[in-house]
Amino acid sequence: MSSVPVAVVTGSNKGIGFAIVRALCKQFPGDVYLTARDPGRGQEAVSKLQEEGLRALFHQLDIDDLQSIRALRDFLKEKYGGLNVLVNNAGIAFKEVHDTTPFAVQAEVTLKTNFFGTRNVCTELLPLVKPYGRVVNVSSMVSSSALGGCSQELQQKFRSDTITEDELVELMTKFVEDTKKGVHEKEGWPNTAYGVSKIGVTVLSRIQARMLNEKRKGDHILLNACCPGWVRTDMAGPKATKSPDEGAETPVYLALLPSGAEGPHGQFLSNKTVRTW
Repeated sequence: MSSVPVAVVTGSNKGIGFAIVRALCKQFPGDVYLTARDPGRGQEAVSKLQEEGLRALFHQLDIDDLQSIRALRDFLKEKYGGLNVLVNNAGIAFKEVHDTTPFAVQAEVTLKTNFFGTRNVCTELLPLVKPYGRVVNVSSMVSSSALGGCSQELQQKFRSDTITEDELVELMTKFVEDTKKGVHEKEGWPNTAYGVSKIGVTVLSRIQARMLNEKRKGDHILLNACCPGWVRTDMAGPKATKSPDEGAETPVYLALLPSGAEGPHGQFLSNKTVRTW
């Protein structure tokens, strides 16, 4: 078994994920795994980094596929005995204004990946995180604005310091059901599937941090959610203000928090700054 530290970035063959891998290759003292659904695209991205003189390794990962997540889990357990850094970056977005896909379909597809897929990765990989490990869930400032668009009752639930993972899952499932019934606005939801999916990611991070405090207090693991900013990617388009490397800054900062750091933990950050949730 290798004693080398290991970092994994989900959805990292392009965009922000790729920029995060690039930065970790330069700064992280161990093996860095670039993951992608499509092995061809993943290997291509690894070769691109090789041309820059950087060494990334590849492992297939489709966060919508539990078997794929478990294959990565078993590989990490066997080869490294765990994991030091996990960056949950994989996600999707419909062009909500311009996309003609029915909203209920957008809701189901977006939450399946962004919330439920991310949660599945956490369920399988968080137990593998070693002492002094770092976990970064890439969320979005859209989660804040979407939170503001929720009814007072929903806001209260999503801001609660005692909400459980099961309760959060129930709420995320309800949103999808409500869109199918065409009653989501009446039920107090905002008109953004992406925003709701990222509320889910931010709140999940708060819950996970709380669980780590309760169950693994002495392990000094720090887990946070962050917004990379508005980044020029296939997802956000060419008009966005940040380059992917600039977008990677906050996730990388959180992934590389020094072992002596007491925090941030269970927070939501953008531009390396803790934001009020």
